[in-house]
Amino acid sequence: MRAATRVDPGVALAPLAAAAALLAASPAAADEPRSATEPRLMVETGEITSVIDAFDDGDNFDLNFSFGFEHASKSAKIRRETSIAAPGLSTGGYTSNLLNVASYSEATSKFNMRLDVGVYRDLALYLRMPLILSHSRELTDLDGSAAHQAVALAGAPGEQLFSLPFTSPNRSGIEYLAVGVDVNIMNQARDRTKPTWLFGIEGRFPVSEPMHACTETPKSGQVKCADPSDINRNGQTDLPFEGERMAQREPGVSRGTIGLEVHTYLSKRIKYVEPYGGFKALFEFHQESSDYGLTDLQTSLVNHPPLVGSVMLGLMVIPWENREKFTGLTFDLRFTGEYHSEGRDYSELFDALGSSDAGTLRQPQWAAFRENEAYNVAACRNGNPSACAPSVIDQGSQRTYFTGLSDVQPYGSYRGSASVTWRAAELVKFQLGVGFRHDQGHGIGGDQPCNSQYKSDIGAAGPCRRQHDDGSFTVTGSPNPNYRPTINAIGRRFYVNDSNTFDIFASGTFMF
Repeated sequence: MRAATRVDPGVALAPLAAAAALLAASPAAADEPRSATEPRLMVETGEITSVIDAFDDGDNFDLNFSFGFEHASKSAKIRRETSIAAPGLSTGGYTSNLLNVASYSEATSKFNMRLDVGVYRDLALYLRMPLILSHSRELTDLDGSAAHQAVALAGAPGEQLFSLPFTSPNRSGIEYLAVGVDVNIMNQARDRTKPTWLFGIEGRFPVSEPMHACTETPKSGQVKCADPSDINRNGQTDLPFEGERMAQREPGVSRGTIGLEVHTYLSKRIKYVEPYGGFKALFEFHQESSDYGLTDLQTSLVNHPPLVGSVMLGLMVIPWENREKFTGLTFDLRFTGEYHSEGRDYSELFDALGSSDAGTLRQPQWAAFRENEAYNVAACRNGNPSACAPSVIDQGSQRTYFTGLSDVQPYGSYRGSASVTWRAAELVKFQLGVGFRHDQGHGIGGDQPCNSQYKSDIGAAGPCRRQHDDGSFTVTGSPNPNYRPTINAIGRRFYVNDSNTFDIFASGTFMF
């Protein structure tokens, strides 16, 4: 009979403990150094936050060249304020902005080029150059407005600002040259516990002729693109107060501004989806050599281009990718909201009003007023009109002419887009997408008659004054030299409504 033996429990469990320890230690292999050529599945950043780099493991230099085509078609309705008592307009006694003026259409085709150069890890410089192949504008009838254009486009009594239909000349050329830098402050591909955060700054520099107000069908004896100081638009200096630069100008294509854009985007890939968001702001500074320079006067209320701020939200979906072969498919759904501040800009009526031959727009206005040395209350009461005003035009000051640039009121824009990106091989990818944008209704003639910042001198006040019962005056400001009553006075201002833009875009990128 075999004697019973007692087994120590600790000895019996020892092999199991060793196996458990071995299994628990196996994940440590994930922290081992990764090969530079080993694919990183489901952690690489998407297009919006991707920055090429240099001096990385196994990849000392990166260079990307992109080219693309974009076409945008815009439509809008131009309306005007009126106090006409008629159905759909006004009951009289108040002003509405419902008077139909014109239907606006615009078509723009661009060829976009971009070069990215890696500088260091997650740091890249880039160059962009949008080449406008064609930019056209047209104003046509809006629900019968052409039959009543003498009313809808009235200036001074007996004057019409422009005629329908109106066609602008076709524009083409380099829109601007952009130089920028992007950096990934955080990169999920390097640390999967963090999102990818991109920050960038871009400068935009004009390299083409700034836009000038022109008409495709000038009247007999007039030129297509007259200088703003050419009052009768005939290309000659033959009237008093005309300027000396009478050579016909080109329509131009650039905005005549230097731009500074700041942008930042944040994304986080979660397996097959990558949500993202970001902000962008564009600041523009006008060039004195552009038409902005003609209206850049001390008492001008608004002579700066608008500030544009954007917020973006989107989602990238990656349904398929083969990282061993560097191929994949990405769908991108994006929403962008923009705010356009008040600013002097190229509105939908830029060409039509800027090329008008109406005297109320072509005649110059002076930049300043001066004290009237002949001012005398007693002489005024005795019938001397020159003695009635304490302030008169200073004809020795700068003459200012209307260029077509107008004070555009603030508004918001909303854009939705969808695109697909196909990574065809390690060194090439293609993108195709569509977008739709809506601009809120806004005014395009918001200049005010007086600038209240300058109200210390009755001699410089001009009509910006209020007279009391005792004959004394209170200065309310200084005259705004860009104010034109026929388009800026209450009851005469223009508005843009139902502004929609549809665009398609395609691009290809070669990566070296």
